[in-house]
Amino acid sequence: MAVRFTGAAVFDGTHLHQGASLRVAEGRVAESEGPAETVMLAGGILAPGLLDLQVNGGGGRMIDAAADVARIREVCAVHARLGATGILPTLITDTKAATQAVIAAGIAAAREGVPGFLGLHLEGPHLDPRRKGAHDARLIRPMDDGDLAMLLDAARALPSLMVTVAPEAVTLEQIARLRAAGVIVSLGHSDTGCKPALAAIAAGAGCATHLFNAMSGLQNREPGLVGAVLSSDIFAGLIADGIHVDPVAIRVAMAAKPEGIFLVSDAMAAAGSDATEFTLGGRRILRRDGRLTLEDGTLAGADLSLPQALKVIVTEAGVEPATALAMATSRPAACLRREHDVGHLLPGRKADMVHLGEDWSLQAVWRDGRRIA
Repeated sequence: MAVRFTGAAVFDGTHLHQGASLRVAEGRVAESEGPAETVMLAGGILAPGLLDLQVNGGGGRMIDAAADVARIREVCAVHARLGATGILPTLITDTKAATQAVIAAGIAAAREGVPGFLGLHLEGPHLDPRRKGAHDARLIRPMDDGDLAMLLDAARALPSLMVTVAPEAVTLEQIARLRAAGVIVSLGHSDTGCKPALAAIAAGAGCATHLFNAMSGLQNREPGLVGAVLSSDIFAGLIADGIHVDPVAIRVAMAAKPEGIFLVSDAMAAAGSDATEFTLGGRRILRRDGRLTLEDGTLAGADLSLPQALKVIVTEAGVEPATALAMATSRPAACLRREHDVGHLLPGRKADMVHLGEDWSLQAVWRDGRRIA
C-alpha cells in the first residue's frame, strides 16, 4: 500500500513547500495522485535524508586501520539514526597500510550494498603539517607516485571518492589526474597562499574541507585559502556547531558564496554514544561541553549531528530554512556529482527521508520508505 505523508512542510531538495504532502510507494517517491494510507506528521519539515561527507566514526568506533565492512556498516547505521542516510566514512591521516585497508573495506562495502555508504573520504595524509589540527604530524607527507596509483585504482572501484589534500603536498598534475579519474579533490589543512590555491582549483580541485578550519585565513594582502574558496565556484564543507566557526563568519561566508557551501558533521567515535572520551591514534580525545579535544585543547573533530548543524545556521547565523536544508541534502549530492541519485525527494527517487520538528530536532528517519528511527 502506498503511503501519503502529510501535516509537515515538504522540502524536495530545492524548494520548501508549505501545506504539501508526499506519496511513497514501493520504497520510492511516487506521483501525488493515487490511493494511499495517510501518515500524519505533527508539523515541522519532511526532507530528503541528510548527506554527510565527513564522518570519522560513530557508535564508539573510528574509521581506521581496523575498519572492515562490519564497522563501515555500523558507522553508516549510527549516522542514519542521527539523520544522515548517506555518508562518506572518513579516514584521517594514517599510514599507507591503513589507507589501503580502509580502501579495501570501502570497496567491499560498495559490493555488498551497505545501506547509506556513498563512498570514502580520505582526509590526508598529503597535508601541510603547519595546519595539522588533530592529525598526527609524523604521518603527514607529500603524495608520491605510489599514492597516486592507489587513489586512481580506488576511484575506479568506489561509488565516490573524496581526497583532502594541501596544495603544498601535491602537484598540479596529480590534482588533474585525480580529477580526470572522478575523484573529488578537496583542499584543506593548508597554509597555502591564495594564488597556489587558485592554481590547484584550476587544475581540478573542486571542494574545500571544513571551511575556515585548518587553513590560511583571509587577509587584506594575502587572501589565503579562505579567500580562494570564497572567490571561486567550488564546493566547501562547513562545520556549523557554533564552535569551529563563529556564526558571524558563517554569515560572511554565505554572503560571499551563496551557493556551494554544505554542512558536514566531522563526527568522531563519540557520535551516537554516551562516551566521554576515546582514543585517536593512541591519543586521548576528551568530550566536554559539546567539544571534542586533544588533551592540549586542540579541537579533534566535532560533537555534532546534521540536524544540530541545521539549527545553528538557521537560528544563529540567519540562513533561510530552504537554503539550510539544501546545504545538508542537494548540495552535498551535487558535490559528489550524484544529484540524480540522492539529496532530493522527487518522483522515482528513493524515499530516504527525515522529519525535522519545528525546533529542528530529529523526529523520524525513513530509508526506502521504511522507518528506521
